[in-house]
Amino acid sequence: MIPYSTQHIEQDDIDAVVEVLKSSHLTQGEKVSEFEAMLCDYVNVAHAVCFNSATSALLGAYTVGEISEGDEIITTPISFVATSNMFVVLGAKPVWCDVKLDGNIDERGIEKLITPKTKAIVVVDFGGKPVEMQCISEIAKKHNLLLIDDASHALGSSINGKKIGSFADMSIFSFHAIKPITTGEGGAVLTDNAEYAAKLKLFRSHGIIKKALWNSDMLSLGHNFRLTEFAAALGISQLKKLDGFIQKRTKIASYYDKRFCNEKLFICQQIPHADISARHLYPIILNPELQCSKEDIFTQLLACGIGVQVHYKPIYQNSFYKEKFGEISLPVANDFYKSEISLPCQHKMTLDDAKFVADTFLKIIHTYKLKGCSF
Repeated sequence: MIPYSTQHIEQDDIDAVVEVLKSSHLTQGEKVSEFEAMLCDYVNVAHAVCFNSATSALLGAYTVGEISEGDEIITTPISFVATSNMFVVLGAKPVWCDVKLDGNIDERGIEKLITPKTKAIVVVDFGGKPVEMQCISEIAKKHNLLLIDDASHALGSSINGKKIGSFADMSIFSFHAIKPITTGEGGAVLTDNAEYAAKLKLFRSHGIIKKALWNSDMLSLGHNFRLTEFAAALGISQLKKLDGFIQKRTKIASYYDKRFCNEKLFICQQIPHADISARHLYPIILNPELQCSKEDIFTQLLACGIGVQVHYKPIYQNSFYKEKFGEISLPVANDFYKSEISLPCQHKMTLDDAKFVADTFLKIIHTYKLKGCSF
């Protein structure tokens, strides 16, 4: 099976982890700080604060951003549920903005959703493709709103040479096993705001500061959301190879782009020439007449050893969100979910693998082109 995404662990990664496992500190040593400094250098921001998952990093960012009961958060429904779960748990309400057919939030729809209760805009760089950050930043500044980028797909992505992670008030990265680099589980918040960074460090470690000898003081409520030393060691080793990983993913994606450029049954996510995508996903969008065949197409691809996936069911379609916030329907997000399939695109693949995926996908999908759907 060729998975749609996977980790790539080499001997240098293993050696880095083993070295820490043999050391005196498995947690609260120097490796986390070293990893944070490398992230700052890579993205060109002042502060990075690592967490044990991107989910806890999101909760940290929302908490120090003072999102609270009754606030409204304008966000995208096309994301993993953690993006919204972590502000809903603080009492805030999601205000869903529709997306475009590339999976990213439609920046043209944001401003009309702003009310006196709006506290923040939370965006997601779907599949690694940067959102229209300049436009969204201007809207946030105009209305004095917090801008948070859930960039879990996008470490290494950039706009005109400027890295994702350096645009928003706070940006969150994921180091889950299938992301551009991995620490197993793990995440980070990057920011140029020193006050946010200080509060985030308290939040991830019980709200406690150490004073002298045994003396410590709890200044605020917090959690144990710390990243381990051996996870950070893996992150350090992986981050050194990130650009190479992205080059390999880009090579696979570029091959697909060429193979699919004249196809009429689906469209692919297009990346502007001045931008770089981490290519966490290679999403294709089926034409409406193939939506009813999507499950059959998906099943056939799996049977052929191609590990496809769907990203994502709109968050508002989940039972929890229906019960808590009522029925919501956004036309493009609904259509996107009915149409999207993610093909394998990861840095362990070869061009032969990509050829097999493309050949198989085209052979299968062309058998459905005359079937259509009954609406």
